[in-house]
Amino acid sequence: MATMDDRSSHKRAFLEFLDQNIYKDEIKAMINHKRRRLIINISDLHSFQDFGPRILKDPSEYLQPFCDAATDVARSIDPKYLKEEEQVLVGFEGPFVSRRVTPRDLLSEFIGSMVCVEGIVTKCSLVRPKVLKSVHYCPATGDFTTREYRDITSNVGLPTGSVYPTRDGHGNLLVTEYGLCKYKDHQTLSMQEVPENSAPGQLPRTVDVIVEDDLVDSCKPGDRVAIVGIYKALPGRSKGSVNGVFRTVLIANNVSLLNKEANAPIYSPEDLKNIKKIAERDDTFDLLGNSLAPSIYGHSWIKKAVVLLMLGGVEKNLKNGTHLRGDINMMMVGDPSVAKSQLLRAIMNIAPLAISTTGRGSSGVGLTAAVTSDQETGERRLEAGAMVLADRGVVCIDEFDKMNDQDRVAIHEVMEQQTVTIAKAGIHASLNARCSVVAAANPIYGTYDRSLTPTKNIGLPDSLLSRFDLLFIVLDQMDPDVDRQISEHVLRMHRYRSAFDGGEGTLHGGPRYGREDEGDSESSVFVKYNRMLHGRKAERGRKRDTLTIKFLKKYIHYAKHRIQPELSDEASEHIATAYAELRSASSTAKTGGTLPITARTLETMIRLSTAHAKLKLSRKVSKPDVEAALKVLNFAIYHKELTEMEEREQERERELERQQRVERRSDRNRDGSATVDVEGTMTDAMEVDDPPAGQASSELSPERIEAFNSTFREHMRYLDSVTIDDLENVVNTGDTRYSRAEIMLLLQKLHDENKVMIFDGKVHMVIS
Repeated sequence: MATMDDRSSHKRAFLEFLDQNIYKDEIKAMINHKRRRLIINISDLHSFQDFGPRILKDPSEYLQPFCDAATDVARSIDPKYLKEEEQVLVGFEGPFVSRRVTPRDLLSEFIGSMVCVEGIVTKCSLVRPKVLKSVHYCPATGDFTTREYRDITSNVGLPTGSVYPTRDGHGNLLVTEYGLCKYKDHQTLSMQEVPENSAPGQLPRTVDVIVEDDLVDSCKPGDRVAIVGIYKALPGRSKGSVNGVFRTVLIANNVSLLNKEANAPIYSPEDLKNIKKIAERDDTFDLLGNSLAPSIYGHSWIKKAVVLLMLGGVEKNLKNGTHLRGDINMMMVGDPSVAKSQLLRAIMNIAPLAISTTGRGSSGVGLTAAVTSDQETGERRLEAGAMVLADRGVVCIDEFDKMNDQDRVAIHEVMEQQTVTIAKAGIHASLNARCSVVAAANPIYGTYDRSLTPTKNIGLPDSLLSRFDLLFIVLDQMDPDVDRQISEHVLRMHRYRSAFDGGEGTLHGGPRYGREDEGDSESSVFVKYNRMLHGRKAERGRKRDTLTIKFLKKYIHYAKHRIQPELSDEASEHIATAYAELRSASSTAKTGGTLPITARTLETMIRLSTAHAKLKLSRKVSKPDVEAALKVLNFAIYHKELTEMEEREQERERELERQQRVERRSDRNRDGSATVDVEGTMTDAMEVDDPPAGQASSELSPERIEAFNSTFREHMRYLDSVTIDDLENVVNTGDTRYSRAEIMLLLQKLHDENKVMIFDGKVHMVIS
């Protein structure tokens, strides 16, 4: 314990330090801004009488003299700045080197010293007043008595009792004068190590933090902070008297919010040159999609969508208070064993901040926020959930269909408003949860039933589905050629990764995912060719470039945070036209797509287009960006690739001409024969054909219909689609002959029964 002489000498030294340093200007700025805390850089104290190490080792001895010195300097500058008995508080910042730790590294060697602890705030208590001095009046004698209170968090003197006096020394009753008592604000926090750096398979470590005075409410659950304070052990109210184990807390003197990108990569000039070189390529979108999870065969459109999701759009906060989210939400629904969970793992390993949960292992409050009771004080505390902890990151939810309906409703607000609002137990709070949601689910029957529409297979309400920007249906197709390619790919992966191999090509699912080859400089951008990793196609001159994981992370981070594109007039008009066409197509289509087409779909187009502009490092969203976004969106909605926009316009023109020809022909043929046109799939040759004499196409016999259906089902048993020309040859191989018009009429009936879909001259199966 420091004596009075020691404190006086320390105070004189600190006055000298404040006089000869820049901190006089800091104190003036503090007075102008009505603040009471002076922040000192610890590196400045290292060069002044070696005070830095001494304060770090024994802060309790030096902290109060430092506050006294700062108070004297502040009073000399402005005597009216501080009230009587008020003090300037001192906080510290700067390079703490070995004392910059996480809650897991906070061990017994640091007790009694000053440390800087980094982590994420998970719980916050309410702000309560803490008594410093009580004043009591005795009605019998008319005297006033005062009493001061100190606890273990105080830096001056020994702790005192916390019991209010009720009688004076002569036994007279005392009345507390609450208006004359002095209090200070008091709050407790719980800080946990950040999720992406916590040790796998172990519970995350937590440390309790006490903040007082102006530091209260300086952070909220979900914030990443670096807190400087004194690490102390608290006796009492524990089993320390029995086994010598005491509760430890951090007494904070400075709280600084960390940027969400504290783990941002460091770009070298060579990296920036390579990033710009990749962005100038014509196939940048395909290259990044192929580089994401190369060990998963296929799913090229889903991988491209994941790249856009990690880039995201531009968040807007308008002056009228409207918040427009820039994060993209995605959902995958499909058969088992189509690598949905592996794609989630790939996102986990590439996204700078990603938190993984499962549907059955998460509750609604576990995903959003909860109100809990403190075991020691009984106070209500706010505890952040997974989505709040993943603010500015990605939340991966596997087995999304296994969640309860009540829990699933809890994430509705997060997915659109990107906030978590709590109104429980007298606590009304709103927490930020600006994160992208990537969900993977199985269909309602376990496997996808092709006889049902996509919405019935998914089994989720439209209110939730509309909040997903992209919804992909991933099917396990039974195709011998595709099965052969998948088996070759998987076998190559297993042959490449042996039990003793820890080389550069370790699969992304392993613990060394992202480890790079320490070879030539080219390997820092592209993965070196390996026959087991890339297959034999590369040997025949069809090599597909693949970016390394390390460079892919840098590229995505650079494009996401350095580029903020703006919508051009051309792109805006193109998006508006495409949205109107999509709405009209969804209202006339009988089968429907995976997602309801709402105004949120329009915002999805904007977000995807902006993300593609980021990918190309473009400051403006142009028409090619919109077209690339529409291809991804169209594949997600209709599970088919979109042709170029010019071809669509030509198709519309051809459709108009075809309708005019049909009208002219109907004027010429008034003898009752019908001309069939199904969704623009008939060519001029189809329109010329007439049904056989004596048998109108609308009056097919049940025997002919059954024969056609039987032949059609047999032919399509292992196929997903067939051209109408091929189908005409197949059904006319037997004794029964069908004209083109009859075939189109029969296909139209199957189309009305939701069994086939006719598009672009092909018949696509909806049922297996």
